[in-house]
Amino acid sequence: MNTHERTAVINILPLILLTVSTNAAAQILLKRGMVTVGYLSFDPSSLLVSFWRIALNPFVIAGLCTFVISMASHLVVLSRVDLSFAYPFLSLAYVIVTAYAYFVFNEDVSYFRVGGITLICLGTVLISLG
Repeated sequence: MNTHERTAVINILPLILLTVSTNAAAQILLKRGMVTVGYLSFDPSSLLVSFWRIALNPFVIAGLCTFVISMASHLVVLSRVDLSFAYPFLSLAYVIVTAYAYFVFNEDVSYFRVGGITLICLGTVLISLG
């Protein structure tokens, strides 16, 4: 990687981190909204009611809007760096989402899941160095 490429990468990292953090925030908001909505059934008699409960849920709406922000920032990133460099960074959202799920939603997070996420993050570091 030459000096010009290295500078471009350093300059784009804050935007990549914005993409990652808004992606994670969107997942968390959507989960919060769906906890409020409750179990979904594909029973035809309740499908329309379920649709409106989801569509009008403020957390779901906020999550979808946050996804739009995440995708907009990701488009800027993709206009400046290779896809094979930018895309793996999205896996860092796994760390944020899993930590939030464990500490706030009280979800069980096994050692295997933590190990898998650690390996993915190590792969992301390797990609960022290459």
